[in-house]
Amino acid sequence: MHIGSQITGLEPFRDAFRLMRDLVVHLRREGHDIEHLDIGGGLGVPYRPEEPEPPHPDAYAAVVKAALGDLGCRLYLEPGRMIVGNAGVLVTRVIYVKEAAAKSFVIVDAAMNDLMRPTLYEAFHEIRPVDESVTVSGERLVDVVGPVCETGDFLAQDRMLPPVRRGDLLAVMTAGAYGATMSSTYNSRLLIPEVLVKDETFAVVRPRPSYEELIGGDRIAPWLAGEAT
Repeated sequence: MHIGSQITGLEPFRDAFRLMRDLVVHLRREGHDIEHLDIGGGLGVPYRPEEPEPPHPDAYAAVVKAALGDLGCRLYLEPGRMIVGNAGVLVTRVIYVKEAAAKSFVIVDAAMNDLMRPTLYEAFHEIRPVDESVTVSGERLVDVVGPVCETGDFLAQDRMLPPVRRGDLLAVMTAGAYGATMSSTYNSRLLIPEVLVKDETFAVVRPRPSYEELIGGDRIAPWLAGEAT
């Protein structure tokens, strides 16, 4: 079952699970053996600071149990961004600030291939300086863009940000869901490393590959290499 994504209320799930329950009861009466149910996912996360907190997973589980708990089925679900969305942060460094009359551009070393959602969906991701001492006074309207030669290479457009300069680190928030899985090596850019953090310790769980690894799977066709076919 899939009723949508980024759902921040429980009522749509409650209605859908009731319909699923009715279907299971009907199919069993018709002689079908129903042992497994895929109840999908879809519980959302807040991407903007002003958005309300979604229901706690415990509340979601209670709705599932109330509707389907007595059917004796093995349940499969896809919690997705509910678990990993806010657990992931993309950290990028400012490489240049381009001042213009109407708007300024903050060019960073991350690009659309690292986080595709803004370009693909015009998705909003909060961006904040890693240095928490940076004051919000003097905020200005900027586009946060990457170094790829594409007009669609941006992480944010028309965003109010405090003054930043070359070398500053920015955190692109709520990047844990669909960030890594949608990333690519477009423009021959290497995949960024992934770092797992626990309290004051960290571990690199996916190192940045080398350019040798990037092209290591390529092969030259025999006729291009001068070999007999």
